[in-house]
Amino acid sequence: MPLAHIAAAGMGGIRTAGDLVAWMQMTRRMKLAEAKRYVADKLGIDIIDLTDEDVMYPLRKELGIGVVMSTAGGPEGILAKCRIAELLEIEINSVNLFKSMTNRRE
Repeated sequence: MPLAHIAAAGMGGIRTAGDLVAWMQMTRRMKLAEAKRYVADKLGIDIIDLTDEDVMYPLRKELGIGVVMSTAGGPEGILAKCRIAELLEIEINSVNLFKSMTNRRE
């Protein structure tokens, strides 16, 4: 269901900020406008830039929160999710599980 929501929101998913806005809607029960404002503020950009791939690609790359086509040495998978959780100040179950598993090994 979350993937369907991201696609339906029409914000481009990971290409832009659709996935980040969807996280806020799902985890904090924010309405769309409120979620867009929160994410834009966290990223330090205007709301209109959330859907601009030319703005979001370099920003996502710089922040290490994942891009559609991975780049050499860039974050992927759980690392990108960890950075998203930290940036948006949200709890993500898979991130918490990963952290608890790595803490047990130390």
